[in-house]
Order: sequence, then structure tokens, then C-alpha cells
Amino acid sequence: MKILTAIAATAAVLTGSSAASQPTKPTILLVHGAFADASSWNGVISILKKDGYDVVAVANPLRGVKNDAKYVDDIANGIKRPIVLVGHSYGGSVITEAQASNVKALVYVAAFAPDVGESASTLSGKFPGSTLGAALAPPVTLADGGKDLYIQQSRFHEQFAADVSPAQAASMAAGQRPITEAALNEASGAAAWKTTPSWFIYGDGDKNIPPQVLQFMAERARSRYTEVVHGGSHVVMTSNPKAVAKVIERAATAVTSPSLSSAGEPGSYRL
Repeated sequence: MKILTAIAATAAVLTGSSAASQPTKPTILLVHGAFADASSWNGVISILKKDGYDVVAVANPLRGVKNDAKYVDDIANGIKRPIVLVGHSYGGSVITEAQASNVKALVYVAAFAPDVGESASTLSGKFPGSTLGAALAPPVTLADGGKDLYIQQSRFHEQFAADVSPAQAASMAAGQRPITEAALNEASGAAAWKTTPSWFIYGDGDKNIPPQVLQFMAERARSRYTEVVHGGSHVVMTSNPKAVAKVIERAATAVTSPSLSSAGEPGSYRL
């Protein structure tokens, strides 16, 4: 009996030692962009959770870059483990401004990666191709004098989500979250990609942010890995969740195993 007890105790110690040696997977913090909501990540979330990641999809306020980044920081600071911070569209401006010290990697999904002094609006006009302006509905005037922007529901599918079904696009259009005009014009006060490694994925059919702009930002940020989805719309995370989840997991692996992060990187790849 004493021998069996000793064996069991030794096994427990060995098992505990082995478990302790395994790196903790980072938490994935997802930040949606304008004209979307947290449900736009649903397909990506399912894959990440199946693969053993803790995931938090933030309800981005869409009120202003500094305001929204502070909100994301508050959430990040409450997570006591490393974070891979992922932003879509305007959400990229937010994660670029965020300052939480436990953010170890940035993933830009069809997203803005501004330098200090740049805004979403100035970047989207850096190269031709964005048709967002013509697709916007008349602004909603707010009590404080600001303006909320929406995409016309009749234009939403073509403009924002051309590679999802018409029925899904119609639901997304009806539930879209507005962004303030001021948020799109607010200059970035930080450029987190200068000090935190970044990964990029976007579609070459994006009509909100011209693909040339996305390529420019990825190259400027010295992206560890950039993937371009052929025919992908602005909501590439909704239409191609497997590809987006794979890039996020690549970043997460680099956080826990830095020696793996340089394999085949930096580079640009096309699906």
C-alpha cells in the first residue's frame, strides 16, 4: 500500500511538473469595427475556442479612438495573462492606440494601423478605391452636435459584405452599429505596432479600405505575416473565419514560442 501511495505521489509530482512546463495560451481579445458588432467574430470565436483559447469579443463603443482604446485597456488590464489583441477595420485604430502592458501581439483584420497623427479617414483616402462615402446614409445628428454614421441598408451587401449571402448581409445591415464621424477623423496618439509585433490579413475585394492601403500599412508595420484572401470583402473574418483564426493562432503561437515566430516571415501570402 505504501509503495502504491509513493508511486501515486511521484506521478502527481511529475504530472504537475509537466503541466507547469506547458506555456499558458494567451487570451484572444477581439475588437470589432464600425458598422459591425461583436457577432461578426462568431465564426472565428468557434474555431479559437475549439482550439483551446479563451476569447473575449469586446463591444467597441465606436465613439472615439482614445475613448474606445481606454475601454479596451480597461478590459485587457482585467485579464491576468498575455493577450493577442485583434482589431477589425476601425478597431485597428483602437488596438493601435491601446496601451495595456499584457498585449503581446497585434492582429489587424482588414484594419487600420495608423501612425501617430493619422486617422482612419486620411488613411482610407491615401490610395483610390474606397466607395464607402457614397454608400453612407444621411448622418444622424446627436444631442451633443456630433453625427452618427450608418451604411445604407440597400448598399450594405455590395459595399461591406459582398462575399456573404444576401440573407446574412441583410441581417448584418439591420443590426449594424454606428460610428461617430469624429471617431473616423480622430488622429492616432500612439502607434503600438512600432513596439508590438503584428500580423495582417485582409481581402483584395475590400471596398471600405482599399487593398493598396492595407498593403501599405502591413509593410510599414513590418508585419510578421500577411495573408491576402482572394475576393475577400471588408468582413473577411465573417466570410473566411478559418483563415482569420489561423492567422490569430499564428500570432498566439509566437507569443508562447517566440522561436517559431520567424519561420517563413515576414512575408505576404495570397489564398
